[in-house]
Amino acid sequence: MTTATAIEWKLFADLAEHAGTRTVTLEIDPETDTVGDALDALLEDRPDLAERVLDGGELRSQINVLRNGADVRSQEDGLETPLEGGDELALFPPVSGG
Repeated sequence: MTTATAIEWKLFADLAEHAGTRTVTLEIDPETDTVGDALDALLEDRPDLAERVLDGGELRSQINVLRNGADVRSQEDGLETPLEGGDELALFPPVSGG
């Protein structure tokens, strides 16, 4: 039997505005859940945020998803990267400078 554990999402810039908060804590199953599962859970009750980060049900290419500071898209498993208890996830919108 597995025990659920908490992970935290940090949302930056306008993504926090769309979600109505800067942080969201979710319960995950560390034996089976992935970053993609946590993203689905985050977006489930937040339609404004989902509309901002998804395009046709897929993650928009300019949205950055980090797990413990590392971009999951650069990791071998991408959104299928397994989660562990205590992981910190972050969503970043496109960054422009000047």
